[in-house]
Amino acid sequence: MQDLGIKVLFEGRNLIRLLEGLWVTVEISLLSVIISMFLGIFLGMIMTLKNPAVKAITRLYLEFVRIMPQLVLLFLVYFGLTRAFHINLSGEVSAVLVFSLWGTAEMGDLVRSALISIPVHQYESGRALGLTQRQIYRHIIIPQTIRRLVPLAINLATRMIKTTSLIALIGVVEVVKVGQQIIEASRLTVPTAALWIYGVIFFLYFLICYPVSKLAARLERTWNTV
Repeated sequence: MQDLGIKVLFEGRNLIRLLEGLWVTVEISLLSVIISMFLGIFLGMIMTLKNPAVKAITRLYLEFVRIMPQLVLLFLVYFGLTRAFHINLSGEVSAVLVFSLWGTAEMGDLVRSALISIPVHQYESGRALGLTQRQIYRHIIIPQTIRRLVPLAINLATRMIKTTSLIALIGVVEVVKVGQQIIEASRLTVPTAALWIYGVIFFLYFLICYPVSKLAARLERTWNTV
């Protein structure tokens, strides 16, 4: 087994370092997802307003975030803002800021789509039953919106977790960065280290994302059959 290079995983603290790097990834992902969900719900509600100015601003924000690659946004925030405005931002803070901006835009569009997908007769039926506007939203609109939204929001969360691998390029010591450091340190003694290190990183991402993806699929199937 040593000839295959798997020994690199158990030299020193290599495996522990990978797990520590994974924890950094999870922390940044979790914080970004939480911020995105809360701000995205608020943004999605705003995007359903009929005000032309509000529609134009939110659409511009959404298109800007979608068109601009996340890596460019990371460089823009981490390198651009710090030099242009003399702001001291760490790589971790920059990552949370960028992924929150991206996640908020995507979540806002999901919320908007879920809200406008509710047929108009649902509102009319609620009014015919004598329900107030608040009761209509509480008992009719919001439950249906949540059923449409939750699987999509969970899938967005998995995309955000996977995309955090980009933060290695701005110096954040997360799981991919740790893997690169181990490979570089072992390139002379273990030439095949990259295979094992990146294989373990793939497995770690799989352990996090696969259960989340299965949860989204299960919720979607369950709610579609109700």
